[in-house]
Amino acid sequence: MRYGFTTGSCAAAASKAAAYMLLTGKAKNKITIQTPKGIAYTADITDIKRSENEVSCAVIKDGGDDPDVTTGAYIYASVRILHSDKSALCKKKQDLAIINIDGGDGVGRVTKPGLDQPVGNAAINHVPREMIEKEVREVCELLDFKGTLDITISVPKGKELAEKTFNPRLGIVGGISILGTSGIVEPMSSQALIDTIRVELRQRYSFGYDYVAVAPGNYGLDFMKESYGYDLDRSVKCSNFIGETIDMAADMGFKRMLLTGHIGKLIKVAGGIMNTHSREADCRIELLTAFAFKCGVAPKYIKRIMDSLTTEEALAALKESGRLYEVMDYAMERICFYLDKRAKGRLEIDCIMYSNEFGELAKSRKAEKWFTLLAQEQAQQI
Repeated sequence: MRYGFTTGSCAAAASKAAAYMLLTGKAKNKITIQTPKGIAYTADITDIKRSENEVSCAVIKDGGDDPDVTTGAYIYASVRILHSDKSALCKKKQDLAIINIDGGDGVGRVTKPGLDQPVGNAAINHVPREMIEKEVREVCELLDFKGTLDITISVPKGKELAEKTFNPRLGIVGGISILGTSGIVEPMSSQALIDTIRVELRQRYSFGYDYVAVAPGNYGLDFMKESYGYDLDRSVKCSNFIGETIDMAADMGFKRMLLTGHIGKLIKVAGGIMNTHSREADCRIELLTAFAFKCGVAPKYIKRIMDSLTTEEALAALKESGRLYEVMDYAMERICFYLDKRAKGRLEIDCIMYSNEFGELAKSRKAEKWFTLLAQEQAQQI
């Protein structure tokens, strides 16, 4: 599959091209930068606007075969001479150019702590900032420019695109983030999701919390809201990366975690599976069948469970057998065993498992204490 290039790479390429055109007076329709991954990126430069002291241009984001919402977006860089190296405003001789970087229209602004950039800064992460400075400085050194350049990155449709990202949850307002640690977008990469989970955990920890509620997705959020009145949207979505989330939370210093999820995801954890994506493993029905057998469910129901196409269908058979909650309690024991095994004593983990049809199925022994804790937190934030 074809890889693409990050918004950070696009911003660096556009900045380099604009700086070159500004300082030489020559047009530049293509530019090459070196990504942190070590792969060269040759970008087409479009929508060039030139004046005596400022040049702006754009690079069209190409995410390759990754389903990236920013693919096709125009990433603009505007480069302006603030002080030339010959200006009287340069009060002393500078050995290097000064390069200022900020965000403009469609680039988000950080409003909450715990992110890559401090509150008030444009959401241009540190690696893209380093890329922009490196590429522009290369032009300045080539042309012996030692004045001051102001660089503004903008994305005209960034505000609309941001609604399809995690930015509103993270407190980044007004647009998208300029991202990328490698400069490359790997097709169907799970790394972007893991990075987002890490950011959400770090942000929560920065607010002073040593506990965190986690859910694989929106079903968990809805269940907690309807059943317990707690808005899990204030907490962290871990997607399929349950094991990775435990590792990151423990490494950051969290002491407690509550994992809430649908049986379709969590029953896999009862078999020691810590990445619950179906392409990694899918033994939901087999595990339910084994647990039913262990709990003494009658053979006719065992066969129905084994023939089930979904966990909800298997639960219906267990309900008829009269052993549903006995089996679910045993499944929860196994889930907690593997969660604790992954945590290695570094944090306590409680768990609640539910289904769409039957509601709460089982919970760990100390899960009840979380309802008071989360309700108090929510009340303080209203």
